[in-house]
Amino acid sequence: MGQEIATSHFSDLDFCRFREKLAQETALVAQWFGQQHFVRHDEVAGMELEAWLVDKNFAPAPWNERYLTAMADPLMVPELAQFNVELNSSPQPLVGNALRRMYHELTQTWAHGTAVAQTLGAELVMIGILPTVQQSELCLKHMSPLVRYRALNEQMLRLRQSQPIRLQIQGREVLNTVHDDLMVEAAATSFQVHLQVNPEQAVRFYNAAHILSAPMVAVAANSPYLFGRDLWAETRIPLFEQAVSGCSTEAHLQRVTFGTGYAEDSLLECFQENQALYPILLPMCTEDTATDERLNHLRLHNGTIWRWNRPLIGFESDGKPHLRLEHRVIPAGPSVVDNIANAALFYGLIQVLATQESAPEYQLNFATARNNFYTAAQHGLAAQIRWLDGKIWPVDLLLKEKLLPLAYQGLDLLGLDAVDRDYFLGIMAARLMTGQNGTVWQRNFVQKYGTNMHELTRVYLKHQKSGAAVHEWDG
Repeated sequence: MGQEIATSHFSDLDFCRFREKLAQETALVAQWFGQQHFVRHDEVAGMELEAWLVDKNFAPAPWNERYLTAMADPLMVPELAQFNVELNSSPQPLVGNALRRMYHELTQTWAHGTAVAQTLGAELVMIGILPTVQQSELCLKHMSPLVRYRALNEQMLRLRQSQPIRLQIQGREVLNTVHDDLMVEAAATSFQVHLQVNPEQAVRFYNAAHILSAPMVAVAANSPYLFGRDLWAETRIPLFEQAVSGCSTEAHLQRVTFGTGYAEDSLLECFQENQALYPILLPMCTEDTATDERLNHLRLHNGTIWRWNRPLIGFESDGKPHLRLEHRVIPAGPSVVDNIANAALFYGLIQVLATQESAPEYQLNFATARNNFYTAAQHGLAAQIRWLDGKIWPVDLLLKEKLLPLAYQGLDLLGLDAVDRDYFLGIMAARLMTGQNGTVWQRNFVQKYGTNMHELTRVYLKHQKSGAAVHEWDG
């Protein structure tokens, strides 16, 4: 959804033209898969970090226009709400000291971003759901002034036949509420990990990402509170799914989704599913036929379907296409070093699962992988999930005994620096030993001091600024 569009008003002819363009580009991508047209290379990594601007009272500060002007950094862009921004990394070949480079780049960008925010009387916070955000603040008045966001909201309303969004989340407590527009989705912010893969391996990596979604969301959970209610360990998951759902014409196929199944032969299946089964939301046509090979329509449509593991087509500087995966299950925060530790765990694990002789998707059916994911999102490190050996594991024990050693092996297979490997996976090991991720720290704080969300956010931010990993945070 990074593509800006020119208008938010569309006619039936716009939808018809876009549908034709989408069909043409999907057919072109089918040719590319058949002709082995995609770039082949070693893995390349990247990431996106969504963050909050808060004021001196730790409430959302809708100032991202002024903030981004002051930042003047093309890698930092607006998000749906005026109190959110997104930080993008530069691509890194996943070899040698890649993890260290990612850490230093994110550290420097975050430090600069924080300094600029402070000149505006604001602070920058990375957290899955800001504890202080109020439902009344998630309104159209606070939508970022980009045409694509206004158009997306209008089209989602059209598909829902102007019916309100219904949030019904049952966790430790229960939330039942309605919301009139898409802005409620802005309450969820994430750390999205990208991995560029070779086309002949893409199916294995895509399927492995689904299998890993459960342990990743459990260990990284950082979003227990929404509107003062203690819900799931990673409440961001049901919030995002329900905020972009309820469309009567597509009740059987949600736009924020774990998916309908593993890929079988190629990632083309996902793009064909997009064309066949998902109504078009933003029919912004490019009439110049010379741009067809940039897949403007296919990529725009894919950007309005938020799979938790989303396949993407990008382009090299010479115009050649590549395939990459976007792993979307991880929340933002709690600290810079925690983000990189989460990424290191994912990169190590997916390398092993996707390249081992026996494909793990043959050992764990898709329905079980999906059930594992939602169980882990609800219960976090206390979840129990079924693993490849057919056994039901406490997910924290699975991570300690099985997955963390595999991650070490995977980072070695990639040729990553051993000192960096030990440092970032050591942070993950300490998190598992203490049992304290972001969700556990937030809940412990509330249990000790009560449900003062402003105080929770103040202390959270103090720890975040220290640079310490979350397992080291005290009350």
